[in-house]
Amino acid sequence: MGVMSKSGRRFSWDDYRAWDDGERWELIGGLPFCMSPAPSSRHQMIVTRLCGHLFQHFEGRSCVPLVSPIDVKLSADDVVQPDIVVVCDRSKIWETHVEGAPTLAIEVLSPSTHRHDRVRKLRLYARAGVREYWLVQPYPAVIEVLQLTGEHYQIAGAYTDTETLYSPAFPELALDLSAVFTLPIPLADRIDEIRESAPPYDAGPPAP
Repeated sequence: MGVMSKSGRRFSWDDYRAWDDGERWELIGGLPFCMSPAPSSRHQMIVTRLCGHLFQHFEGRSCVPLVSPIDVKLSADDVVQPDIVVVCDRSKIWETHVEGAPTLAIEVLSPSTHRHDRVRKLRLYARAGVREYWLVQPYPAVIEVLQLTGEHYQIAGAYTDTETLYSPAFPELALDLSAVFTLPIPLADRIDEIRESAPPYDAGPPAP
């Protein structure tokens, strides 16, 4: 995923809309990136659970969560398909795509899209004025919440699967991540993470 065309030719939104090859593409600065093959089941489970919680939170409110695949046109030569977006200006939701920057974009990272999401798309979202960007690492589970300040993102928070996520853009949103990261991790994939423990020379509590 995230493989750039080798031709170096730049394309526009009109070119993009004319493609019908069954593949998923993104344009960044007019350069095409192929987003196939399909993401993993773990990736999709996290996307589904995140979007489900967001739908529940925004029910009856002005903002609308949308899940990929949906085209988000940020400019004439920038078209992306974030895993999830939240759009608070409903005039941006067109029949065929989202026209302009959403309030929130969420990307679930995979090894093949890690740099694409963390570098190319982060810079693009900042330029386009996306107010908040979540980078979701499936395992070990971490969500980084980035808030747009001026022309750059700053880290507003980082949360693990045992914590509750809070969003600067949506102060009423409190997302229990233990309900999101629920897919079992196969034994072969588990990582022995660093954690608090007693060193072998620990003789007990310090003297008063």
